Amino acid sequence: MTVKSNKGVILKAYPKGIPEVDENFELTHRTIDIECLNLKENEFVLRNLYLSIDPYVRVTLHDPALNFMKHGKMISTGQVISGLGVSEVVKTNNPNYKVGDLVYGPIGWEEYSHIKSDDASVFSFMFVNKELLKDTPLSYHASFLRFGGLTSYTSLIDIGKPKEGETIYVSTAAGLTGQLVGQIAKIKGLRVVGSTGSDEKVDFLLNELKFDAAFNYKKLILTRHYPNIVQMVLIFIMITLGMGKTLEVALEHCNRFARVVACGMISQYNIKTPEEGYGIKTLANIVVKSIVFQGFIALDYIGKDIEKEFEKDIIEWVKSGKIIYKETVIDGVENIAKAFVDMLNGKNIGKYVIKIADY
Repeated sequence: MTVKSNKGVILKAYPKGIPEVDENFELTHRTIDIECLNLKENEFVLRNLYLSIDPYVRVTLHDPALNFMKHGKMISTGQVISGLGVSEVVKTNNPNYKVGDLVYGPIGWEEYSHIKSDDASVFSFMFVNKELLKDTPLSYHASFLRFGGLTSYTSLIDIGKPKEGETIYVSTAAGLTGQLVGQIAKIKGLRVVGSTGSDEKVDFLLNELKFDAAFNYKKLILTRHYPNIVQMVLIFIMITLGMGKTLEVALEHCNRFARVVACGMISQYNIKTPEEGYGIKTLANIVVKSIVFQGFIALDYIGKDIEKEFEKDIIEWVKSGKIIYKETVIDGVENIAKAFVDMLNGKNIGKYVIKIADY
């Protein structure tokens, strides 16, 4: 029997602010007949194994009437939502992929994804090196060893250009990007200060990741308790308005020629109009202190030499125990929407990954 369950999560209604599970998402029970599916040239079918729960997906769920923020393929109501993950090729009419290949790339929030010939992602999948599975769980390849880790590595090394002895301040430091940035910075000889949204997460930063200092930004803010705390600043995700205020204070405390790397602004992903965005009031410091402030996305580094450097370094650091990676693996397509909303509300420590199927 080739008819398989293909449960998926569709966008029920465009979110207004932070999404709600029942109001904005719907679990649909569908089937797929893989054997009878007629594939066109370059098409293939994936059995999805692990899905990364990522903040950027929120930007793809905006009402098209609110076109002030776009990122990648926008999702319409009634469509299956897309993310990034690891899958196994189970049927193919594409010469680049054969049955049994493990690949990483854009997949649906569903059990099986039919990658069509007119889909822009048809040639964007990367192979998972099965040899690495001897040393790393397959779940790591859904984000940590791919775009998730690449985001941390490139932002710090290429844009931040860290120098031994400097101090780095990392916001949202208990998330995937933050925890890796902080640990890589420690490897490079920096003093690391992180902020996060709960006392439990502060304890994680101090006692497990061995940050030099950490604080709960909901209780404290970067103040004169940390004079001249940053020779380099890395601001990559701002979850709440409080993080906007933290950026204001951080800019005040930057030394001259500090570097600020902006990798995302979660608080802005959920605003309804541009006027609701938080306006930073201390931007004059960028000029008077000759601060470099740069944003980027991980796609900027695909195919470049630094991508190979990242793959080599991150595997070596994982094997040697220099990098601690904390993830929470949650079973089932039916739990994707809740995990996504919980992540946007800051409930996660480390990375949320959904296990869709056994491998």
